[in-house]
Amino acid sequence: MNDLEKYFTENTDRSIHKWQHYFDVYDRHFSRFRGTDVHVVEFGVSEGGSLQMWKEYFGPDCKIYGVDINPYCKELEEDCIEIFIGDQEDRQFLKSLARDIPRIDILIDDGGHRMQQQISTFEELFPHVSAHGAYLCEDMHTSYWKGWGGGGYKKHGTFIEYTKNLIDSINA
Repeated sequence: MNDLEKYFTENTDRSIHKWQHYFDVYDRHFSRFRGTDVHVVEFGVSEGGSLQMWKEYFGPDCKIYGVDINPYCKELEEDCIEIFIGDQEDRQFLKSLARDIPRIDILIDDGGHRMQQQISTFEELFPHVSAHGAYLCEDMHTSYWKGWGGGGYKKHGTFIEYTKNLIDSINA
């Protein structure tokens, strides 16, 4: 069990909503940033538990930025954690984040999970992730769920199909 999973399972403070199998992926890709002045952006604040988890994991020199549409989330700010309120699908808002956040080393999209939100966030913010940074979009299974704007296997307009096209573009 890595430190993130341990924090998650022992957490009794603010709620954290994560799939258990994510913790190995996080640790594999994020551990190199521990103890550095890493700048982390996470879409989807909810109750702020994951922001506290990242702060603990990365250490005292990190800067954590949370992004959520719910204005209540602004009240969850604390030392090393700043929260922006806005709509993840609003490209002007996303452009303002790119201007207001000095550097993005890790971006975690755990926001609304709707197709246009995921695509807009990627298109507007991926170019601002540090050259050796990491971009992680969670819950991509919603590409297969109609209620989230997905709708099935190889459905045009889903984030899964969007990323498949990127892979083709890179390698063709």
